[in-house]
Amino acid sequence: MSAAKQLEHKPVLLFEVIELLRCAPGKHYVDGTLGGGGHARAILEKTAPDGRLVGIDWDENALSQARLNLQSYSERLILVCDNYARMGSILSRLQVQAVDGILLDLGLSSFQVDAAERGFSFSQSGPLDMRMNTSGRTTAAELVNNLSEKELAELIRCLGEERWSRRIARNIVRARAVATIDTTERLAELVSAAIPAGKRSRKIHPATRTFQALRLAVNREIDNLRAFLQEALDWLRPGGRLAIISFHSLEDRLVKQTFASWARSCRCPTDSPVCSCDGKALARLIRKRPVLPGADEIKANPRARSGRLRVVEKINEQETQKKDSQ
Repeated sequence: MSAAKQLEHKPVLLFEVIELLRCAPGKHYVDGTLGGGGHARAILEKTAPDGRLVGIDWDENALSQARLNLQSYSERLILVCDNYARMGSILSRLQVQAVDGILLDLGLSSFQVDAAERGFSFSQSGPLDMRMNTSGRTTAAELVNNLSEKELAELIRCLGEERWSRRIARNIVRARAVATIDTTERLAELVSAAIPAGKRSRKIHPATRTFQALRLAVNREIDNLRAFLQEALDWLRPGGRLAIISFHSLEDRLVKQTFASWARSCRCPTDSPVCSCDGKALARLIRKRPVLPGADEIKANPRARSGRLRVVEKINEQETQKKDSQ
């Protein structure tokens, strides 16, 4: 990929991320979805001269590009090719005990979308792949050509929130009986043909939700996010912050619900007659509502339009104890 192409990547909600993570000199951060390194560069600049960053990305190509883009910060930067869901084991291996902030920018980077050979986009023809890490075994083509009609419909309905999932799955199964479906262009045609013309959204391409569902399934993205959230707070220092940018409702709903549960003083099941937890909130919400990109950012970067930023801060136990004693 050319250097000019690399420069097209624009980090979403950049100013808001830096401000809400409270990036400052000497602090240590994790960028769990490094991508092109746009957020990472801003974090490293704001934390100069002695702040440090661990950058994680599952995509080998993205990591290679980020290494070039961030080479001037190499003394304060550690790059790891892995899934952010394994952040705990990564930090343990690096002998990092805790950090001041963690960032996830979920979804696809411009590099992935624009590379036809990766198979993420329906706007250009390419192999039906969609693997963020090319060493993964399952591709979108394997799901499309091997799942039963019922399984396909369920996948597209649950992960894509697509109301026409049954019609789409039926169309796919009929077509693959004649010839294997192995390109993004062919799949997009089949999906579009399954949705009545008068019922198609004017805002998004008819294949958007189906492609989203397949990508989430191929990369187990919801499972990865859930695994990450189970241990993310453990790696923050008291007062440290976790910021997550999501781009569709399934991710945002999971983040919202998890953050809300951390902010509650009691996290026992609602049907539990007696509180069995410690009765103290683990974190506080920095904003009750998600931070959204403004009109100017959306105009400059249309892909930012569905971004939702949520931030929580780990509660300092000493402050909690002080309040309890008053």
